[in-house]
Amino acid sequence: MRRYPGLCQYCGAEVTRPTAAAHLRACRERKAALKGKTSRRQSVYEPDVYYIRAEATYWPEFWLDLEVSGVAPLQDLDDYLRAIWLECCGHMSAFTLGGWGTPQLAKEAFVADVFRHKAKIMHVYDFGTESWTTLKRISVRKGQTTTRRPISLMVRNRLPEVVCLECGAPAGWLCVECVIEEDRMGFLCAKHRKNHPHDNYGAPLKVVNSPRLGLCGYTGPAKPPY
Repeated sequence: MRRYPGLCQYCGAEVTRPTAAAHLRACRERKAALKGKTSRRQSVYEPDVYYIRAEATYWPEFWLDLEVSGVAPLQDLDDYLRAIWLECCGHMSAFTLGGWGTPQLAKEAFVADVFRHKAKIMHVYDFGTESWTTLKRISVRKGQTTTRRPISLMVRNRLPEVVCLECGAPAGWLCVECVIEEDRMGFLCAKHRKNHPHDNYGAPLKVVNSPRLGLCGYTGPAKPPY
């Protein structure tokens, strides 16, 4: 099984999907962030905080480990996925229990009410050129997220290594016409993007860390924090 490396957002260590949870439990910087949050904000009521893994359903190189407050609505999760991964043209989106043909979940529903009973749900952005994300519950704890926002990014995948379709060198651009018209990922290096013959969809796009790469009008994620 390919492991698809990611980076801990607290200490910068490289982890994989199988090792991420254990690393986060042991990460000193994360422990310090949690301790600081507790000391600054004591509360009689401590909500559930859900460790949720977001995986691009059909492009497993892309994954995020998130902590989400149980009192946040699914709308917050939708907004977050749009900002970090998906938003291009204001398309519609939805949460479902398992893909097309399964019940949709109201975006007003609280994260705790959904993930308390379901270990996995799915999110789709753009009903024409779909981007599917699988959301899995990893664990639950009591407390607060480590930021002022209801969602904290804990791990994000490294930008996948891609190679030029012409020469096999590391690539940094993608020809959208290759994707749409030839059904292939037209990755290009700096040399070959200059004389690539396709121009019906504009110049090649810079490769960005998102499974929305090459779809619709997507050009890259919003600036953090999300």
